[in-house]
Amino acid sequence: MTATSPRFGIWAVVHGSRGAYQDPDEPYDASWERNRDLVLAAEELGYDSTLIAQHTINPHIEDFDQLEAWSAAAAVAALTSRIEIIAAIKPYLYHPVVLAKLALGIENISRGRFAINLVNAWNRPELEKAGIGFAEHDERYAYGREWISVVSRLIEGERLTYKGKHFDVRDYVLRPTSLYRPRPTIYVGGESEPARALVADHGDVWFINGQPLSDVAGLIADVAARPRSGAPPLRFGLSAFVVARETSEHAHAEHERLLALAARDAPMKAIQRQNTDPKVVMMQTMQKTPRVGTNGGTAAGLVGSYDEVAARIRDFYNAGIELFMLQFQPFEAEMRRFALEVIPRVRQAQATRLLEPATGS
Repeated sequence: MTATSPRFGIWAVVHGSRGAYQDPDEPYDASWERNRDLVLAAEELGYDSTLIAQHTINPHIEDFDQLEAWSAAAAVAALTSRIEIIAAIKPYLYHPVVLAKLALGIENISRGRFAINLVNAWNRPELEKAGIGFAEHDERYAYGREWISVVSRLIEGERLTYKGKHFDVRDYVLRPTSLYRPRPTIYVGGESEPARALVADHGDVWFINGQPLSDVAGLIADVAARPRSGAPPLRFGLSAFVVARETSEHAHAEHERLLALAARDAPMKAIQRQNTDPKVVMMQTMQKTPRVGTNGGTAAGLVGSYDEVAARIRDFYNAGIELFMLQFQPFEAEMRRFALEVIPRVRQAQATRLLEPATGS
């Protein structure tokens, strides 16, 4: 683990609310203006990272607004000074040469704060309606593996000639490369066997969807044990939806309120299930327990008093999670609450532990 304490990030609200769409405390708003203000506020509050998910059309209701990830990432890069900016990418939507050039551009706009989050697509209409086609699950990962092998070498500054099943790149070089480090960071999402093999071979950080600590520890153990071909040790991130209050009772009451609101979105969720590849492990995991939020949401168990949530975060950190990519609702108010009440508790506990004398002979 490279970080001496946990890092905290926020999901950008690229398609509005993360937990429930019919919440009177958070009207639907996926605008650029809201996302800009949210990320600027997160940076001011001390958050370390933001993840901008990529969808060309809204994955829930196609008539709802959807922020475009890469143009937004470039704009956020110019407006911020410290926060890491992670833009998700679905390989079929961009040729790797074009995407590598975009990534290097945002890397230099941000002065070395940019990262790619490679995801291999689950929303069938997004690709099918564009005439791209929606390949079978393992074939999408095979395509993604070839795609990221081209992107990673180009963003490292290599003059590349590459011939594969999907790409034929000849004597291609991109300039300038990163002016601040060897290349942007590569995050990889997905929990299937092809995803695990892909992140072990090509990723810097593996994003794990929210789920109980024992399950997360097992995933980390599996992937951390895989050979890395000379690359630094893999790091790990976790997605989670947070409901934190002064007392556990208040937190669980709010969780129940959000669960009831989310239940109203059942017709929308049925559309999403119909459009989703059933082999996607994220969707299988999310069916195991009631939860609020996307990408596992409250299944990670970050629901409780400020002290309880801080303790659970420390447990995940001790299991190997370095970055916590968080969701809230209403987002702005709860993001601030977490920054003021939970992060200091985590930091203080970590500082106390580091100051404790070593034991043993």
